[in-house]
Amino acid sequence: MIRKFEMKDTKRVMQIWLEANLEAHDFVSGDYWCSQYQTVQEQLSAADIYVYEQDNEIQGFLGMMDNYLAGIFVDKKYRSMGIGKGLLDYVKKIYPAFSLNVYQKNQRAVDFYLRENLTIVSTGVDEDTAEADYTVVWKK
Repeated sequence: MIRKFEMKDTKRVMQIWLEANLEAHDFVSGDYWCSQYQTVQEQLSAADIYVYEQDNEIQGFLGMMDNYLAGIFVDKKYRSMGIGKGLLDYVKKIYPAFSLNVYQKNQRAVDFYLRENLTIVSTGVDEDTAEADYTVVWKK
């Protein structure tokens, strides 16, 4: 089931966020992700967060900031089970268009977005990490 984030979800969502970033972005220092933890936690209340929950366990979530997809994060145990696609499909029904940035080295994510009919519109460099990224868009 996909539902809106509630404050009681914070600990689990942040656990998934940190573990997923450390694993998927191992080309970025782990210290960087740890240093961002508090800031991201504070931003949860300003974002539209949708959690995927099954059997009373949050297995993944997606965050939107206006028309910007801040990220899709799925617990390692539940990846490749359609959770990320389900979350993405859910926001496609709500938002007529959105954009996101994805690291070029995160090939699994790049492939996922392309497979889900999103389009790379430009390349750039993330200012915080100095890593190359793509700007990707989706429009109905």
